[in-house]
Amino acid sequence: MIEPSRHQRRHLTGWLPAFALLSVGLATPSFAQQGQPSRQPPPAATRQPAQQPAQPAPAQPPGPVGVWIDHTGRGAVEIQPCGAGLCGRIVWMQQPLDKRGQPLRDQLNENRRLRERPICGLQVIGDLKPMTDGSWDRGWIYDPEQGESFDVEVRLSAPDVLQVKGYKGLKFLSETFQWRRAAQPPAPICPTVNPA
Repeated sequence: MIEPSRHQRRHLTGWLPAFALLSVGLATPSFAQQGQPSRQPPPAATRQPAQQPAQPAPAQPPGPVGVWIDHTGRGAVEIQPCGAGLCGRIVWMQQPLDKRGQPLRDQLNENRRLRERPICGLQVIGDLKPMTDGSWDRGWIYDPEQGESFDVEVRLSAPDVLQVKGYKGLKFLSETFQWRRAAQPPAPICPTVNPA
């Protein structure tokens, strides 16, 4: 058998896949046992280990911070850190205007002084605190369609699904909704409305 020159060997190994070179190197001991000249690579101690790219750390499951499309699909709420907990405000509405082209107002609010504030941009979640079971609880949620506030607990039921449980004091008298995570707020984004 004619052995390729050093230049030819360099040329051949330049395009051979790494796994092919590895398998050739692993197969050569059997030739040595049969009395054939060994073409083994240098011992492992003299070879340089292949540089492997650093593996990224596994992504942590996202928490409730982010933008969520509500259970109706007609609005989106952005949940963010505020103070020692989490808050949320409406950042998008499918129909932010009334029939006259004016912003929808918080007209059902029990507090008459707040009935003129626009719903789009309104803070609707506040004071959520982290619990040991991974949920966020002991906060409040405001429903402008009813003009009422409720106690609220939120928890991820999947990385992109937020379980929102509204209740009045007792959780067994609750209503639970599923919100879906949005990659970004749909356009147009509501202006911020200061909570009263």
